[in-house]
Amino acid sequence: MNIQKSKELFDRAQRSIPGGVNSPVRAFKSVGGNPVFLQSAKGAYLYDVDGNRYIDYINSWGPMILGHAFEPVVEAIQKKAADSTSFGAPTELEVEMAELVKSMVPNVDLVRMVSSGTEACMSALRLARGYTGRNKFIKFEGCYHGHADSFLVKAGSGVATFNIQTVPGVTGGVSTDTLTAPYNDLEAVQQLVAENKGEIAAIIIEPVAGNMGCILPQPGFLEGLRKLCTEEGIVFIFDEVMTGFRLAQGGAQERLKIDADLVTYGKVIGAGMPVGAFGGKLEIMKHIAPLGNVYQAGTLSGNPLAMIAGYTLLSHLKNNPSIYTELEEKGAYLEKGLKVVLQESGIPYVINHLGSMISIHFSEKPVVDFASAASANNALFNNYFHAMLDKGVYLPPSAFETWFLSHALSKEDLDRTIEATKKSLNELAKVSV
Repeated sequence: MNIQKSKELFDRAQRSIPGGVNSPVRAFKSVGGNPVFLQSAKGAYLYDVDGNRYIDYINSWGPMILGHAFEPVVEAIQKKAADSTSFGAPTELEVEMAELVKSMVPNVDLVRMVSSGTEACMSALRLARGYTGRNKFIKFEGCYHGHADSFLVKAGSGVATFNIQTVPGVTGGVSTDTLTAPYNDLEAVQQLVAENKGEIAAIIIEPVAGNMGCILPQPGFLEGLRKLCTEEGIVFIFDEVMTGFRLAQGGAQERLKIDADLVTYGKVIGAGMPVGAFGGKLEIMKHIAPLGNVYQAGTLSGNPLAMIAGYTLLSHLKNNPSIYTELEEKGAYLEKGLKVVLQESGIPYVINHLGSMISIHFSEKPVVDFASAASANNALFNNYFHAMLDKGVYLPPSAFETWFLSHALSKEDLDRTIEATKKSLNELAKVSV
């Protein structure tokens, strides 16, 4: 596959942009080689600057649930842009968007729009601290909640990809207030709470982790956290930047039947536009300014282009619930086909899958947390990634990322992905011999 123009653009980019990219995982540093520079996308396919086509399993890291350039979204953005790209003042559309989110998501009384998932998680944590009057919080090793200082202690995803677990620029005071526990380890959380009695403001978690591959909560884990938070007056925050409106209309709260106190969203509520939101119970949300004294602001919050894009996407999902059934079927079909070829290869593997999120780990033991994800044969994954890319299948360029399926994927696309995996594993087996 020819990617000469991508190579030239990457060389050029490194002279003007740190590392040649505007988000670290894009640099392919984990998997090696040069990143592919994209030019356009439509439906289930990406097209790079060299004219190559790829079946897309990143989907802009989640929001392209209906595929790229979904025509109703594109048309709505084009029409709204004629009114202005930003006002910095209230619009009726913001109200409609908030009402739509509330109608789809259980347990959300008020919702505040922001401009990114990082900002949503940062604001939710600040709110929890202001509400409880406490400073410490608990997060989980391998969970990534954006790049705010507090969240970069033992974070997953890009931080794990670059093997950065102590981040320069994050102060000791911030680290002291950040308590970490292994994912799926309820006893470790209970111990932290006991050791810091009355000091913990929040527990924040990806209810289905997507930043150390796709990792599911084990039975009783989230339920135990919910019970603990209720008993100890701790705010339970679901980071649904990845799972929100993807695992179900109401996200992980609906799918897993667990009520969080606060929930955060990212680019999915803008159909891929730079946007985020946080919301939750009235008792907590009323402490946000101007209702309360916990300050949070954003000049571009509720941007009209992001709002109309998100409103159009979410309305389509709400009015067409069969989309979720079809995504379930596609995810199950892909998992079944991948298992067949992986078993035939004789390579140890684990597939973690829920709905339209899935990941392959080349491991001999279950992958249930960051430690088990990190101990997998991730060098083999890196080779697998490039073999798949050469066959026109675009996977996340890191073993620490979940794959995302879109509704635009056809059975033929899934079959091609399964066949590409079979060929890639055969090639890798020959090389290892």
